[in-house]
Amino acid sequence: MPRAVSLAEKVLNQFKMQVGEVALVPSSGGAFEVILDGEKLYSKLETGTFPSERALIAQMGAKL
Repeated sequence: MPRAVSLAEKVLNQFKMQVGEVALVPSSGGAFEVILDGEKLYSKLETGTFPSERALIAQMGAKL
């Protein structure tokens, strides 16, 4: 899980003025989803892989 914590910290650092919180919700079965304002930006369950941090942060920035 250290990678997820690292990603959460990067998101908060990058968008500290636009993001009020980042929530990590424990689950099972390898789930990792990123949802921004109710829109799913990424799902490890759908892709089978962990996202590129750089690409995910860029995608979030485009939505904020």
